[in-house]
Amino acid sequence: DPGLLTRRGADRLAKADVVVYDALVSPAVLQLARDGAELVARQDVGEGRQIPLSGLLVDRARAGQRVVRLKGGDPFMFGRGGEEAEALARAGVAFEVVPGVTAGTAVPAYAGIPVTHRSLASDVTFVTGHEDPDKPDSTVEWDKIVRTGGTIVLFMSVRRLEDVVAALRRAGASARLPVAVIEWGTTPRQRTVEGVLEDIAARVRAAGVDHPALVVVGQVVSLRRQLAWFDQRPLWGQRVLVTRAKEQAPPLVEALRDSGAGVLLMPVLAFEPPSDPGMLEATLAAFARSESYDLV
Repeated sequence: DPGLLTRRGADRLAKADVVVYDALVSPAVLQLARDGAELVARQDVGEGRQIPLSGLLVDRARAGQRVVRLKGGDPFMFGRGGEEAEALARAGVAFEVVPGVTAGTAVPAYAGIPVTHRSLASDVTFVTGHEDPDKPDSTVEWDKIVRTGGTIVLFMSVRRLEDVVAALRRAGASARLPVAVIEWGTTPRQRTVEGVLEDIAARVRAAGVDHPALVVVGQVVSLRRQLAWFDQRPLWGQRVLVTRAKEQAPPLVEALRDSGAGVLLMPVLAFEPPSDPGMLEATLAAFARSESYDLV
């Protein structure tokens, strides 16, 4: 949701010369970049680990450009932001980190699930289901996580859901523990599949849910039926193309999004100073002399 971008994030984006963005960043967020800024998709930078991307950030900064590395959610929450910042520090490039609203809390909230609740969960654990493949062994201690009895939020786990469920069950989690899998959270494509540990993998397969998705495990999931709000709005599921000029569009776009619609802004006209002021003056003078109209 572009509304979750922080004020500082929007300010930095509006001043950037170059914006290097991840695939999951909303087009509505990219539209906040200034006119003329270069937009570079992360997937177009090059293959391999972080080296080509980090090299691009360093090279553009050394060329005197103001570079924004735009990530979804929070850059330091399972987003490799730390690795990229390390590369900048080694290169002697000054940088600033702008924290973001993490998917770990925002996505469950948009599905009507509070990750903590005084009666149901006093702690929450964030876990990645996609650890560094170069690590010899997993460092996730499932037994300790399950033992707290709190909420578990799993990033990048939907394609390994059966393995994650098996690990939780081996660690002592109840087969009837509520689970929600939220696909495309905080966007107009958001979809939530609910179940319990013993059947959630089958439900997700049947629904065709895939990446990007967040998995929430714990008693707080049971509150969704009472607290769901994002997908209950009147225009939910509708897609609207707004063709107004960029300067005119924001009030309409905001009203549509507030009502639940997915909005694509595609201006088909623009307001600019006349290339020939004399033509405008002549047209207005002709109006003044004419009686062939009722209202201007």
